[in-house]
Amino acid sequence: MPLHMTRRALLTTAMAAGATGVLGRLAHAQVKTLNVLCHRVHQTNLTTGVAGNVIKPWEDKNNAQISWTTLDSNPLQDRLFREASLSETDFNVGYIIDNRMTSQIASLFEPLDDLRKAEPIVAQALRQSMTVGGKLVGIPVRHATQGLFYNEELLQEAGISAPPDTLEELVEQAKKLTFTSKSGTPVVGMILASDLAVFPVMFARAFGGDFIDKQFQVVPDPEAMEKGLSVLADLFKAGALPRSYATTRNDDMVTWMQQGRAAFAVLPFARYAQLNNKEQSTAPGKIKAIEFPGSKTLGSGQEMHPVVEAWAMAIPANSADKKLSWSYIRFVASKAATLDMARNGNGPVRSSTYAEPSFAGSQPQTKVEAAALAKARPAFPAFPEAARAQSTFLEEVQLAVLGRKSPKEAVAAIVDRIKPLMPA
Repeated sequence: MPLHMTRRALLTTAMAAGATGVLGRLAHAQVKTLNVLCHRVHQTNLTTGVAGNVIKPWEDKNNAQISWTTLDSNPLQDRLFREASLSETDFNVGYIIDNRMTSQIASLFEPLDDLRKAEPIVAQALRQSMTVGGKLVGIPVRHATQGLFYNEELLQEAGISAPPDTLEELVEQAKKLTFTSKSGTPVVGMILASDLAVFPVMFARAFGGDFIDKQFQVVPDPEAMEKGLSVLADLFKAGALPRSYATTRNDDMVTWMQQGRAAFAVLPFARYAQLNNKEQSTAPGKIKAIEFPGSKTLGSGQEMHPVVEAWAMAIPANSADKKLSWSYIRFVASKAATLDMARNGNGPVRSSTYAEPSFAGSQPQTKVEAAALAKARPAFPAFPEAARAQSTFLEEVQLAVLGRKSPKEAVAAIVDRIKPLMPA
């Protein structure tokens, strides 16, 4: 009898354990997973910062968890478009840059107009670039308007009382700030990434030039582009750009500024909180931003147009559970989430966010950013060969900056090589 009871008890226990396991697996299966493909900055702004984890209330309400896949800008776009071109994809939401949204790319994503009618979402700024062929295919979530960041402590150490008012002053200060600081840290005057068109375009615009205008004219003012590349080449020759310029990437710029290894950098205003993070920065509260200065040679009526990039959330047409995807987008695009993401370091796509005291209080450069955004333009318009054009442009820019071509030769090559890539 004792042996029989023991076996029964064991069997009962095993059955109970099995039932518990099944129930546990069932409960676990009920948790939905939303696969998001984005840049690390999008994940960070939604999960980390003074506003805390912004997306957690949505996860709790929907019994969902987000699986993040993060890549740098260009690899991210390539991966997203490949996934959206397949017969099906596991990704539910992808983040896309405004200058990549051509009609061909737009056809890979779910039109959102019907979803907006069923579950209205407040209209936002920067939506025009995400409306293709009369159809809305992306909801703006972030703008990255470029500003000039400077380390106030390093400027003061070098005897510079104020940041530059003109591009010429910027060059002069950058050269003076190429030194060894009191802490023994070697400092370069300026840190710039070499893999994005944003940076040479900013220097060309300082002289009234551009890369590709709205009419798809390549380098509409060759002389202005030559002047911009000449400035970059001069900075490199003087050692005011790092020797590693050709391999410098966006995140390197942030690291160098945080570590006090660079005095100036061109970065989105939204990077302010990250650059001044007390746990990461050697000069928290001392890394500030101004509008990128134009040249003193800019004619009357001309103004410096900083570069702005806009990111939007889109749903691949070949993905599953579009209802959950749209729920995520609606939440992230709400006024409350936009404000909280801005407090965490995001560039807000709602103009009303700039008037919120909780945002202005945590982001001292708010007024400067709003002023820059008002006159900002994308680095180039969207067209099918945009990625190839940017890559070609950067090849020639690097040759000029490194002194392997004259700026005049590089600009001529840019025009010759990129003109055939323009839309008919």
